[in-house]
Amino acid sequence: MTDSPQLTTTFAALADETRWAVLQRVGRSPASASELSQEFPVSRQAIVKHLDVLREVGLVEADRHGRAVVFHAVGARLNELGHDLRRMAAVWDRRLAAIKRSAEAPD
Repeated sequence: MTDSPQLTTTFAALADETRWAVLQRVGRSPASASELSQEFPVSRQAIVKHLDVLREVGLVEADRHGRAVVFHAVGARLNELGHDLRRMAAVWDRRLAAIKRSAEAPD
């Protein structure tokens, strides 16, 4: 995921505090929307919407177990996102180091 629009969409999805918490929760162990709605102070419908957003950006997947739909985090996608964040951090580290050198350079 190196294209900016996809990265922007992913960060927008993670910007919501409840969505971030839901992702962390399903990262620990899979859960249905009903189970999640019992753990969070929002409705089941709100949980389903959060899960839909996370699924659209590839951070969670759903598996049907009988009548229940169980959601789990996508480890490979999270690893990819972590790689992108490390790459971005390295770029910013270089930029900030260049600014520091420029500011500290004698006139």
